[in-house]
Amino acid sequence: MQDNSRGAGDEHVPPTAAEDIRDQGIVLIHVLALHPTLLTIPDLVREITSGSEDFAESDAVERAVRDLTGVGLLHCPGALVVPTHAALRFNELLGG
Repeated sequence: MQDNSRGAGDEHVPPTAAEDIRDQGIVLIHVLALHPTLLTIPDLVREITSGSEDFAESDAVERAVRDLTGVGLLHCPGALVVPTHAALRFNELLGG
């Protein structure tokens, strides 16, 4: 998320679908790479944004988690973020 190409003053511009998909990919790859390590959403935000406190970056990660949960690739029991069996199987098929 650090490579965000939005310029200064663009904080109120809604993200595009392409940015959302990129962010979802970043989050899913990160969760799969760390599996079986369990992360909370705040932990995930800190790791992906390198500790940045920028609202737009943390919001992008949280939206990605929400969207990936909605399509069945992540599961958030309690405060933890874990990949679903479908996500793990897909990762295996890709050689991950």
